[in-house]
Amino acid sequence: MTLLRTQGYAATTVDDICAAAGVTKGAFFHHFRSKEDLGVAAAVHFSTWLEALFARSGWRDHADPLDRVLAYVDFRIAIFRGAIPHFTCLLGMMVQETFATHPAIRAACQDGITIHAAPLCDEIAATMQARGITGFTAESLALHAMAVIQGAFVLAKADGGPDLAVDSLRHLRRYVELLLTAPQEHQGNAA
Repeated sequence: MTLLRTQGYAATTVDDICAAAGVTKGAFFHHFRSKEDLGVAAAVHFSTWLEALFARSGWRDHADPLDRVLAYVDFRIAIFRGAIPHFTCLLGMMVQETFATHPAIRAACQDGITIHAAPLCDEIAATMQARGITGFTAESLALHAMAVIQGAFVLAKADGGPDLAVDSLRHLRRYVELLLTAPQEHQGNAA
């Protein structure tokens, strides 16, 4: 995962992976039929790791569902530190590289992103229900948040650091807070 997150899927060779893992090519191909199979396994592993990280973060420990949604964004902001490959998303990076050439990796990345968005979607839905908010779906807002987060990772990579990405997520937080606390009569126009 470290090689894939640092170099990207296309630039990482089986030889690179074997050298980093201290295994032979024979051992690699004993466990994976191809580099693509490794990419799928890496996407599944990253998704599992990511869900465990967010479960430990406590973002869902707040009584109010809006506070939970905002805590999710706040945690995303908090983890924008250290080396860029350590806070960016393997799923987003790999799907950008492989969407047209490796459908199995694309599907694994899509599954991971969808799995990650689901708890946020649940909390957005709870917020909308508690406040009587309509005019858009919880799923559309959760996926919009995922798109902003992935875009923030691109900004971090382009800028060589997290500052622009953090600013982007602060805008996301303000947007979500305004959208989920806006008076009911304005909801149809907010989406």
